[in-house]
Amino acid sequence: MKRIKQTVKAEDSVYQTLQRTKKQKTGFYSSVYNISDPYYLKDWGNLPHHVVLHIFQCLPLVDRARASSVCRRWNEVFHIPDLWRKFEFELNQPATSYLKSTHPDLIQQIIKRHADHLQYVSFKVDSSTESAEAACDILSQLVNCSIKTLGLISTAKPSFMNVSKAHFVSALTVVFVNSKSLSSIKIEDTPVDDPSLKVLVANNSDTLKLLKMSSCPHVSPAGILCVADQCHGLRELALNYYLLSDELLLALSSEKHANLEHLRIDVVSENPGQIEFHTIKKQSWDALIKHSPKVNIVMYFFLYEEEFDAFFREETPVTHLYFGRAVSKSMLGRIGMNCPRLIELVVCANGLQPLDDELIRIAERCKNLTAMGLGECEVTCRGFIEFVKMCGGRLAQLSIMEEVLIPDNDYNLDQIHSEVSKHLGRLWFPDMMPTW
Repeated sequence: MKRIKQTVKAEDSVYQTLQRTKKQKTGFYSSVYNISDPYYLKDWGNLPHHVVLHIFQCLPLVDRARASSVCRRWNEVFHIPDLWRKFEFELNQPATSYLKSTHPDLIQQIIKRHADHLQYVSFKVDSSTESAEAACDILSQLVNCSIKTLGLISTAKPSFMNVSKAHFVSALTVVFVNSKSLSSIKIEDTPVDDPSLKVLVANNSDTLKLLKMSSCPHVSPAGILCVADQCHGLRELALNYYLLSDELLLALSSEKHANLEHLRIDVVSENPGQIEFHTIKKQSWDALIKHSPKVNIVMYFFLYEEEFDAFFREETPVTHLYFGRAVSKSMLGRIGMNCPRLIELVVCANGLQPLDDELIRIAERCKNLTAMGLGECEVTCRGFIEFVKMCGGRLAQLSIMEEVLIPDNDYNLDQIHSEVSKHLGRLWFPDMMPTW
């Protein structure tokens, strides 16, 4: 009886998918079957392989597994390599997460029958050490894989950082050694270290194009420099500021290196009470821009006001700036003077001093600015309108909380939306704080 119920449920899922496919691609299957009539398909097992394959690609994993038990033909399709090129292992503990997990039996079946088919693999784990260790156990078994992209995603901290460094590095090295063609790796918030990066470079230097490894405390500036020196095809890089150096920027600017497209830098206090950060020379930034003129340089700041002294004293080619904590007026003034490539600016908090002069300077000097967001700040209505007037229609995104705007002798809150809309060339209103 249980088997019958599973089969019926699987067939219902398949029929629903057929109906969705019909709406998306009218006529694609109607020339083969009259799928508007569920009774027309008297023998589901006779569906062509390519049709079943397309349906399976649209089904969630659980429904796909159920459908594979309907008949031998569907089970054969279930194991076609094309279905296993992309896979996400979901590893969660019932006590720490409400999310579902990939069934252990299915994991073992994948490792046994499809490890060599996996190409685009990610692991999504909750905050528990058990889930992270389970991910490492799976990684260590992928000895016959040819993975191209690998992502380790923690839905909550600490996860991978609680796994023993030896266990994590050993498991990751298995993939680095056996894949030989890794092009994209996301291993943020993990205990990856310099020796494991050397293994990565030794086996995948010709193919690596993307590396995201913010919050990896066991990696040194020398470790990331090794990657830049050897992986000449690297186009996207994400790291913490303490790993950034003049030597790294110069390595990314060498003639044999591909043009960098995206550089993300997270600026956080590495030690409690840290208020001093090293500076990067203007010549190093200039070399990078000369080599990769279209590179996006994104910086996320999670500092306190007294920690900003080292930044933007000289011209810096940053394109996207996000401040997660309070930032001083003087800091915003330096951004207006020294960030001519700025495209997007988001300030979550500033204080109780109006930012009129700073915003106007940014509008004057940052000719590429197209997106602005202000949270817990203050700016007069007249100052804000002047800023928008100077930027004009190039401000494609403008998100300002209504509480930020201070009425003055020229404009009040009821007038500001029409004035701003006029200069933007589209209807605009300030954001409202939810009342719940």
